[in-house]
Amino acid sequence: MGAAIETLKPRDGLWPRLQAEAAEAARAEPALGSLLHAVILSHSDLAAALSFQLARKLGDAELGAMALREVCDEAFASDPAIVAAAEADLQAVLERDPAAKQALQPFLFFKGFQALQSYRVAGWLWREGRTTLAMYLQSRVSELFQVDIHPAARIGAGVFLDHGTGIVIGETATVGDDVSMLHAVTLGGTGAQRGDRHPKIGKGVLLGAGAKVLGNITIGDYAKVASGSVVLKPVAPHCTVAGVPARVVNCPAVPDPARTMDHTLADAVYDFSI
Repeated sequence: MGAAIETLKPRDGLWPRLQAEAAEAARAEPALGSLLHAVILSHSDLAAALSFQLARKLGDAELGAMALREVCDEAFASDPAIVAAAEADLQAVLERDPAAKQALQPFLFFKGFQALQSYRVAGWLWREGRTTLAMYLQSRVSELFQVDIHPAARIGAGVFLDHGTGIVIGETATVGDDVSMLHAVTLGGTGAQRGDRHPKIGKGVLLGAGAKVLGNITIGDYAKVASGSVVLKPVAPHCTVAGVPARVVNCPAVPDPARTMDHTLADAVYDFSI
């Protein structure tokens, strides 16, 4: 969530690794040399490379890449915690996604990571009162990555959007640090009411593919929502819920499901009391 992001400071841990991997890839694949030099090897730090990458991906005829890069640079200079959160997100991909063999891969190619970093810039614009440009970026990200995150949502650091396709996060939703969610997850409302109407996802929660969490409800820290579930009631910390509508399967669940990416449902006596 927002307060958690503010405590972060940029680190250099992944930047040397990213540069080394880019240099090796440029040697192995000369056809991609120009791309790798432009996106990574010509830059002095992660912030500069990230602003170039986001501008390259998101720029279009209405908002060119150069103008968009200036926006990203302004956001990163104003709030260095955005870049620190991006580094934590990149580390999360490496720790939790077996398909990520290098840091280079999510940085260049994984749309879940790129959509999340684009949201972070849009979120900064929203908090600065530049809501029209924030919504423009939201629309562009939705068109390009099929990930729709309202810029007013609050998302912590070390978050992993696996695959990304079809993820929807509403305006008043909050997502804690170290959360993992798979494709087609929805954090939505339950009607046309205004105000605080979206879910509050705690730290370390795992949201399986196609999970729908609806309404102003809390999913407690380190809980797990099984794939395809529809959650309409609060979930206690460390519990697993599954089904339509979702019901408690077992408590406690895996101690840290978002990091282990453990989607299994332990054998347990089902509790249908909620």
